[in-house]
Amino acid sequence: MIWDGLPPAGPALTPAMRLLLIEDDPMVGRAVEEGLRRAGFAVDWVADGIGGDAALADHDYDLAVLDLGLPGRDGLTVLQRLRQRGQSLPVLVVTARDALPDRLAGFEAGADDYLLKPFDLEELVVRVRALLRRAAGNPQTVLAAGDLTLDAARKQVMLAGQPVELSAREFAVLEALMQRPGAVLSRKELEDSIYGWGEEVASNAVEVHLHHLRRKIGSQRIRNVRGVGYRISDEVA
Repeated sequence: MIWDGLPPAGPALTPAMRLLLIEDDPMVGRAVEEGLRRAGFAVDWVADGIGGDAALADHDYDLAVLDLGLPGRDGLTVLQRLRQRGQSLPVLVVTARDALPDRLAGFEAGADDYLLKPFDLEELVVRVRALLRRAAGNPQTVLAAGDLTLDAARKQVMLAGQPVELSAREFAVLEALMQRPGAVLSRKELEDSIYGWGEEVASNAVEVHLHHLRRKIGSQRIRNVRGVGYRISDEVA
């Protein structure tokens, strides 16, 4: 794989951006997991087909990155079982199987996109974002709330035409809120959008990110709905 050109730290696209990576190669899995997290996604990584199938059945994800050559249960079977359960989340297949019949079998089983190994991580991130936008019915990469804009593709936030520097976590929280204007997201939903399995989450982590966000974009732009959660507002502080 070529890791040059990795997008800078900062998140991706769509509301609770939680991905499942199903990849048995430890070197590839670690690199892809880290790269996707640096791009702003919450990532859970499973190294075999049986575990991947169980994770997909038991948890809610926005997208799966699926290898086909898996131990325990091959990726094609995992994909078929996913669709048989009626789950419609996007699936990006990554595999070294480059024969046309293999690719056609993947699409027939329900794959949404196909990426051959070795691949560039930047292309993987771009394809993931495109699939998430398509699934959300939201093809644009720029979100807006009043004079606040967030460009997911460029990982850039602008306030009244001026750039705002955010950490990766702050960006992820803001994007989750801006993807659902008017909706109230609970602390748990925000945590799920930025943290994956195995990541320690302090009890006040989301509140800390929100505090820093409010200092940077205005205290009234993120409203606290007492006892429920948080929502984005068009109002200027």
